[in-house]
Amino acid sequence: MTDQSLSPLDLSQDFVEAAAKSKAWPFEEARKLVKRIEKRDPQKPVLFETGYGPSGLPHIGTFGEVARTTMVRTAFRVLTEDKIPTRLICFSDDMDGMRKIPENVPDKAALEPYLQMPLTVVPNPFGGDYESFGHHNNAMLRRFLDTFGFDYEFASATEYYKSGKFDEILLRAAERYQKLMDVMLPTLGEERRATYSPFLPISPTSGRVLYVPMKEVNAKDGTISFTDEDGQDITLPVTGGNVKLQWKPDFGARWAALDVDFEMFGKDHGPNMAVYDKICKVLGGTAPEHYVYELFLDDKGEKISKSKGNGLSIDEWLTYAPTESLSLYMFQKPRTAKRLFFDVIPKAVDEYYTFAQKYAQMPVEQKLQNPAWHIHSGNIPEIELPVPFAMLLNLVSASNAHSKDVLWAFISRYAPGVTADTHPELDALVGYAIRYFDDFVKPNKSFKTPDDVERQALEQLDAKLADLPADADGAAIQDAVLDVARAIERYQDPKKKGPDGGPGVSVAWFSALYQLLLGQEKGPRFGSFVALYGISETREMIAKALAGELSA
Repeated sequence: MTDQSLSPLDLSQDFVEAAAKSKAWPFEEARKLVKRIEKRDPQKPVLFETGYGPSGLPHIGTFGEVARTTMVRTAFRVLTEDKIPTRLICFSDDMDGMRKIPENVPDKAALEPYLQMPLTVVPNPFGGDYESFGHHNNAMLRRFLDTFGFDYEFASATEYYKSGKFDEILLRAAERYQKLMDVMLPTLGEERRATYSPFLPISPTSGRVLYVPMKEVNAKDGTISFTDEDGQDITLPVTGGNVKLQWKPDFGARWAALDVDFEMFGKDHGPNMAVYDKICKVLGGTAPEHYVYELFLDDKGEKISKSKGNGLSIDEWLTYAPTESLSLYMFQKPRTAKRLFFDVIPKAVDEYYTFAQKYAQMPVEQKLQNPAWHIHSGNIPEIELPVPFAMLLNLVSASNAHSKDVLWAFISRYAPGVTADTHPELDALVGYAIRYFDDFVKPNKSFKTPDDVERQALEQLDAKLADLPADADGAAIQDAVLDVARAIERYQDPKKKGPDGGPGVSVAWFSALYQLLLGQEKGPRFGSFVALYGISETREMIAKALAGELSA
């Protein structure tokens, strides 16, 4: 068990009453759990579980599963006024045979002799002190769960099978073997049915996990008999780590053995959910409450895979943005398939800070809808962020800054008294913005050469800015920028009304400004950006655009 402790919660009556009605999805799921345990001993812990397949390094989907389950757990604690104990087990299926060698290991050839062996037997290709590939990946899982402060208990399938913790359920599986087969066989093709067994023996000779038919299952002795790879007939006890269960029976058996109350899993498990439930019931358990979430996709719309290494890793996201932005991405619309790649990061960062900063002023009902409440388990930090992340990215773009000092010179002029020491959160974002710009924005910048209409518009904008005082605020600058566009037909929007009753300004005007001056399609409010960057600096940028220096 980790040394993390559950965070204290606001359990005042108005919070508890609002939680009972909240439409936020974690509360909707938690209410199902409250109903499930109505007639149960209130001292019995409610068990949440997440599963991890350590065939590759932990990825963002793994983080999402633990984060989302924690959100449901916190919601349950509020609904029950924290009077019912809860546990979260992160279970690693590390006794699974290595079916294929992951693409992202250093020396693929070195692992070939270990195909189909349990992951906790496969040598660790990354070196170091971990005794196996499975142990290494488990350690990586625990490292990041601890880093994010999750409260959980880690469980290893290898340890559970070998130590005897699963012996009772394995003996029951031998006793109810035919009932398990009756559940499984209808789900299989004809050829697979002929050789299928819920039991996977570990070969005493090769050490591999064997997919072989059973010659006999002796419930009385608790043994199975099969033909080993060398042609010899072998009898093994189902206990003591000699045998593991096929993955579908293993899912249901684990629920029954641990008495799991809640588990969420990806849409790819959806078709098997009824099978897991039936297996659990056959083995004497009650299937848990489920929550099926949509899968993450990479930038090409393909499912993210640990073995392919496509999509974002946790470390990659955290190179460019704070953890809370990733948690927000997990909270939002779990049942909608979302692309998970670098382009989504800036929006997630700014949305998180917007939610966090608005939290304190919200009524209770809205607080429980606010993602920040779920991200921080009810303990939302006070955050003041004078400059949004998207604005920082534009500032880096305009200034070509490669150091924090350059950016802080602009920020401190824009917001006197704001420094890296007074606003460490903002200082961290400055570092993220420089890294993100260098790696993803800069290589794709493409400046537009102004045509005649755009040239005239830029000249007029320069004149307008010249008339403004040097300390004009973002609103005054924005008005000046809009005034320029109102007189230019290309940038008029007849669906909007200007202050003089004429047509309003089209978004095409701001799109043109960002393409001409920053080499990108869009950005934050332009007046606010100019106030941050500086009027004289912006006029210099306009001069360069007019001279063709930016698009050269």
